[in-house]
Amino acid sequence: MRAVDVIRAKRDGGEMSADQIRAFVSAAASGGWPDYQLSALLMAIFLKGMTATETATLTRAMADSGKVLDLSDLPGVKVDKHSTGGIGDKVSLVLAPLAAACGVTVPMMSGRGLGHTGGTLDKLEAIPGFRTNLTEAELRAALRDVGCGMIGQSADVAPADKKLYALRDVTGTVESIPLITASILSKKIAEGISALVMDVKCGRGAFMKTLPEAKALAESIQQVGTENGLTVRTLITDMDTPLGRNVGHSLEVIEAIETLKGNGPDDLTELCVKQAVLMVELAGIADPAATVRQALRHGAALGKFRQMVEQQGGDPWVVDDYAQLPTAPHRTVIPAPTDGFVADVDPYSVGIAVAHLGGGRKTAADRIDLGVGVVINKKRGEAVKAGETVFEVHHGDTGVREAMDLLTYCFRVSDTPPSVNPLILEELK
Repeated sequence: MRAVDVIRAKRDGGEMSADQIRAFVSAAASGGWPDYQLSALLMAIFLKGMTATETATLTRAMADSGKVLDLSDLPGVKVDKHSTGGIGDKVSLVLAPLAAACGVTVPMMSGRGLGHTGGTLDKLEAIPGFRTNLTEAELRAALRDVGCGMIGQSADVAPADKKLYALRDVTGTVESIPLITASILSKKIAEGISALVMDVKCGRGAFMKTLPEAKALAESIQQVGTENGLTVRTLITDMDTPLGRNVGHSLEVIEAIETLKGNGPDDLTELCVKQAVLMVELAGIADPAATVRQALRHGAALGKFRQMVEQQGGDPWVVDDYAQLPTAPHRTVIPAPTDGFVADVDPYSVGIAVAHLGGGRKTAADRIDLGVGVVINKKRGEAVKAGETVFEVHHGDTGVREAMDLLTYCFRVSDTPPSVNPLILEELK
């Protein structure tokens, strides 16, 4: 099968056959086609789209391009959660131990941050000694002994996805719903789960800026996941303002632990509880809402977090002593200019500010400062007096002026309380 014939057919709006899709994916994994032909087909897909059948076939082929875990020997339904990412989104750090404390088996494969959003793996690695590069045997041990394991994508999991994503990143083809769908779900299928809770973020701090865009992606993931044998529950959630109050790796670990202790911010707690309830439902465990509340209230979820940290090589004492985490040497506050109500906090600007401070990457190879970040003392809708702190900036000597300029102008104070978006915009079943 000639690559040029497949490219031409999709360029002209044709539907790719299963054999053509498998040839494309095999070539991506093996290097059988040069990058310029892979890129040409990616652009044709970006411009012409794919049917649900094509996307489902692409997803399966990408999963099958590498190792697919078989976790059937472990008890219980294996359930994961995935988020499309946003500012302050540390839900996974709370959710994996919370769901495990309720009896769910949670193999969770996460990624690193790039651009304005932070990555779960980077946050976890702020914990001294924590390892996310577990072998298959180590992951199985974690799932058996703790109930959850949080890992990164290994070289043998969906290798075609790694190649194609790298090309998409430099060819302007990232924002394609079929390609996003296949990238997300191929890795989830490969990790051996049978059910997934999907969180599609929507708003200025997300990759999907509008509700129609977010809904189109959510529906695609729901349909394609189902066609590939996954039971999927999908939420569309607000990312027009940061989630929680802490943005930055160590700061977000602290906020996640505080949430497990019952002291988390209302929005983060609400979203974690909602997603945990969905995971417990998918696992077939009785009385999900009460089970989740009890696991939080009585400390079982916090205990699971300690176990998870120790199981993966980290120091569980971090739960009691946040000084174990990396910290920034300086603190600078940004005050409110007048009395009133915080009318807006632009999440994208907050994320870029943290990146300027050294807490984000421009390329996947960049090193990041795990101690820098921003604490949001006043969120949208909250009353504030002139001179009260809106942001507390944790920083070193990198990018301070750029970050402070962004933060100074990324919030507004108004005379009257603003309307506040609901946290959960829509739920697909």
